Amino acid sequence: MVFSDNGSADTERSEMYKAQMHVNKYVLNFVSCMALKYATELGTAHAIHNHGKPITLSDLASLLNLHPSRIGVLRRFMRLLTHNQFFRKTENGEEEEEATYDLTLASKFLVRSNSFCLAPLVEVAFAPSVGNMWNSSKKLFTEDTELPLFESVTGESYWEFMNSDFELLNVFQKAMAADSEIIKLGLQECRHVFEGLGSLVDVGGGTGAVSKQIHEAFPHLKCTVFDQPQVVANLTTTQNLSFVGGDVFHSIPAADAVLLKWVLHDWNDELSIKILKKCREAICGKGKEEKVIIIDTVIDEAGDDRELTELKLEYDLVMLSLFNGKEREKKEWEKLIYQAGFTKCKFSPLFGFKSLIEVYP
Repeated sequence: MVFSDNGSADTERSEMYKAQMHVNKYVLNFVSCMALKYATELGTAHAIHNHGKPITLSDLASLLNLHPSRIGVLRRFMRLLTHNQFFRKTENGEEEEEATYDLTLASKFLVRSNSFCLAPLVEVAFAPSVGNMWNSSKKLFTEDTELPLFESVTGESYWEFMNSDFELLNVFQKAMAADSEIIKLGLQECRHVFEGLGSLVDVGGGTGAVSKQIHEAFPHLKCTVFDQPQVVANLTTTQNLSFVGGDVFHSIPAADAVLLKWVLHDWNDELSIKILKKCREAICGKGKEEKVIIIDTVIDEAGDDRELTELKLEYDLVMLSLFNGKEREKKEWEKLIYQAGFTKCKFSPLFGFKSLIEVYP
């Protein structure tokens, strides 16, 4: 503790200590990320879930097939993960080994048997090529190139990289499907968005997770999942759910509405406008309810809390580095939409960190 007659000096020192801790926190934040990565790779949350009740450290180590000498290592990782609210610890006696660990709501998103499991997202985010990309981020500031950072570093685009690794592509599709499961929570709040529609095209819809949920809520709605041919190949078509392969920059199947869930943030403004124009061509003249439905991030630094804003801004840099894409503020969305020839748009909060934008010709 600093003792001084000068109150302002004490305040200055206190602020310096806080600033030093702030810098150190972000220098070492990657350790928390790595702890989450290792816990996911080990299947820690899944093991505790299958155990069916809070578990001791030694029993958890046994379930994870760890060598007994590694229990001390596991304890220290679990201490950090518990502090970060991925697990809950209960003291049951004086001995550390008698403490038990249980899941929190956050770690339930890492249980692989759950349909909303985000473990695949962790795997994709920490793929070695993606991690290595960040070591060359100086290129973003020093090289005059239109290539995304990922392509500049690896020599191939992110999608070429994904498509060349079937196993990783499958993990990516699982990650997107799991993320789409959360839409179930938001569908009840935005049923009006789909009422009156007879048909819908889900652009970039992957394996159809979102379309299936929409179809369950609106059985009469004819849904078409439109994605790259290799993504939709061999997927089963049903009466009101079909899969079509193609190129979004060439044409989009005609429908009353086009859904773009987490699509436009992959692209820069010029290419996003091209996609929106193709969407407009697909819906124009198809019915009085025709519209484009965008589910994406809207940055709102003034309205969102600090944690939510930080998440959105981090996603913005991920989109920049992987695709030269971007997360957008409301005014940036409006500029894109109107430049693509649309006349009206409506913004609504949806769920989590995503928003709903209804766009009309």
